Amino acid sequence: MNRLKLLQSAAFTGLIAGPAFAADIGVSVEVPRLSVAEYHNPYIAFWLENAEGAHVKDLSVWYDTSLANEEGETWLKDVRQWWRRSGRALDLPIDGLSRPTRAPGEHEMTFDAAALGDLTPGQYTLVVEAMREVGGREQLEIPFTWPPAQSETLSAQGTTELGSIALTVNP
Repeated sequence: MNRLKLLQSAAFTGLIAGPAFAADIGVSVEVPRLSVAEYHNPYIAFWLENAEGAHVKDLSVWYDTSLANEEGETWLKDVRQWWRRSGRALDLPIDGLSRPTRAPGEHEMTFDAAALGDLTPGQYTLVVEAMREVGGREQLEIPFTWPPAQSETLSAQGTTELGSIALTVNP
């Protein structure tokens, strides 16, 4: 009998907690194919800022994780805005955030409620900063409201190091 009550309680709790933890965001990023003499995949950082422009949460950092003696980490400081706001205070590699840099093409990521942490309701900005060795630097920002009332896709268009960026927020 106690087991039945426990199962009923767990099921009821799941129904109540389910919608609160269902919200997520999806990020689609295009790394453009550039016709240059010396091409290196870009280092890209993804993070959230609040309405005041303060760093709130790192989402992902793409860099060359394959270099010997963790040499790829030494170039992360060139992802300047991210480095100043968060990167220099982190222990590298960043567990759960560090990823290998990506080749040209479309890449997608999803961040669920657990990955987003305790985002309080309000205005936020997704910031995507890219830097490429023997190349340029570009930063795009997409403002959004959290939690979303309905699914919405927002976008920004890069001109050099980044192509199109799409942010999908789901309640």
